Amino acid sequence: MTRILIAALSSSALIAAPVAAQKTAPTLKTSGPVLSKKSGKPAPKTWAEWWAQFLGLPDAKPAPVTPPVGDAEEPELGVALNKVPASIPSNFDVSKFIATGYPATGSSGADPTGAFRFVCMPGQVIRDDPIVFPGQPGKSHLHQFFGNLSANAFSTYRSLRNAGQSTCINPINRSAYWIPAMLDGKGNVRRPDYTTNYYKRVPANDPQCKTQGNECVPLPRGLRYIFGYDMVSGTPPTGAGHFVCEGPTAGAGEYRLLAEVAAVCPAGNRIGAVLNAPACWDGVHLDSPNHRDHVGYAMWRNKSDGSTAYACDEKHPKVIAGFTLAAWYYNDGSAANWYLSSDDMTAMGHGRLPGGTTLHGDWLGAWDDGILALFESTCFNGHLSCSGGDLGNGTGMKQDLPFSWEAQPRTIPVPAQP
Repeated sequence: MTRILIAALSSSALIAAPVAAQKTAPTLKTSGPVLSKKSGKPAPKTWAEWWAQFLGLPDAKPAPVTPPVGDAEEPELGVALNKVPASIPSNFDVSKFIATGYPATGSSGADPTGAFRFVCMPGQVIRDDPIVFPGQPGKSHLHQFFGNLSANAFSTYRSLRNAGQSTCINPINRSAYWIPAMLDGKGNVRRPDYTTNYYKRVPANDPQCKTQGNECVPLPRGLRYIFGYDMVSGTPPTGAGHFVCEGPTAGAGEYRLLAEVAAVCPAGNRIGAVLNAPACWDGVHLDSPNHRDHVGYAMWRNKSDGSTAYACDEKHPKVIAGFTLAAWYYNDGSAANWYLSSDDMTAMGHGRLPGGTTLHGDWLGAWDDGILALFESTCFNGHLSCSGGDLGNGTGMKQDLPFSWEAQPRTIPVPAQP
């Protein structure tokens, strides 16, 4: 299964997957229901000015910290969450973020799953983690966020649904995705050029839903989890995290450490940090005390009748859409010295682990309910291969923020400790 996912991710087809919705950088919007009018700052006129303001670069004020908003359903740290929040409709006209005239979407063919793919640009770089350290800004190691630009330590499902532009095409997807920041050892953060995001699940009427679990179900509203290296328990990493190289002179293979992939990835290529999110759910909890136990992974297992099957375990019988997240970093020739912010465990008495050891990711879902249901119905249940935000019905998610295949900028100074 891993080989199948990586073959899809590392192919030129996926790197060029976004269709018309992401080929042309649109005009930067300076007004509208999803952009704050409270900052008092002059509206940016260019893509670079917008990012400079957001990242707090010289001549730009840092983004304000969102005050606590508090979901009634939000768990306390270390407490399981088992109440699905009520639907929160998008507070803007969704139709304005949908493009028409998409060509007919092709079938997934021999792949038994339907797929929904899109590309995200990098967002904020902050020392916040709304899952592990909710309401505690500056408490976590440094993170690179994608998706909702309002995400911070105070974020909940409710706050994400109610506010925030998104670097994942447009605010229809107000989910927050975050991974440890990539550091260059010279006082800088290396920002990825983009991420590729590949959601997939077998159709709900496929017999595999009954062999992989007991049924295929939609992604539950408000689900959140951590996957990859476990920073707390040190148990074996989940999600088959690894690094690959993509580009004109790229070497082949999957590598556990950054120094290993750097050896086959000369300057001018991109290094991909790849993680697979869980695709099995216990059907009850949206979170768990360690933010992992409520979800799981399908794998080849021995059944009671003596046969084997690719299946979820008995504790996680609901088959949900998992996704593969790959963050792509331009290698300027210095990648052998890179490491993740979470690799530095000096404060815990372990020193700095080899670069890339602690690769992991976090996700807090906050999709528009209607659009999530649409692509699950068309792309997943219709067994289609949807790319670039294609919704599988002749429409697609319209690129909102100006798009670039290169991060602007690719490096920023490591933010000071609060």
